[in-house]
Amino acid sequence: MNVKITLQEDPEHPGIEVILRCPSAAEPEVLRILSALRPLEERRLTGIREGQTFPLAPRQVLYAESVDHRTFLYGQDQVYESPLRLYELEERFAGEGFVRASKAVVINLDRLRSLRPDFGGRLILTMDNGEKLFASRQYAGYVKKRLGI
Repeated sequence: MNVKITLQEDPEHPGIEVILRCPSAAEPEVLRILSALRPLEERRLTGIREGQTFPLAPRQVLYAESVDHRTFLYGQDQVYESPLRLYELEERFAGEGFVRASKAVVINLDRLRSLRPDFGGRLILTMDNGEKLFASRQYAGYVKKRLGI
């Protein structure tokens, strides 16, 4: 994708305005640009473990899962509870590589080691730590699109 950047100074303009023109808002490059434009505090994650709150960089999270209306963040070898809902993680961190893989799981594509087809149109996703997850048939096409496959 070709990226063109134009800066226009206008002393009469009351603030900063960013207009992003693109063929599709779902393109990975567009999502990364949008993520970079968000305020820094919106790009931070916090996880709660044993009564303590830990700041987490998005790259530390392999995936997030919703269980009994609670959201859990899975790191390399730690599990944290998150105050965010899955849809909030997916929207806020789409530019960081987070994508919905099933109704209950959002994965970090940057921490995906491999994928392979499974029965019924599903995908088997192997994360950096060797853990295997499934992308449901409903979301498999979107995962592949985000990977450029």
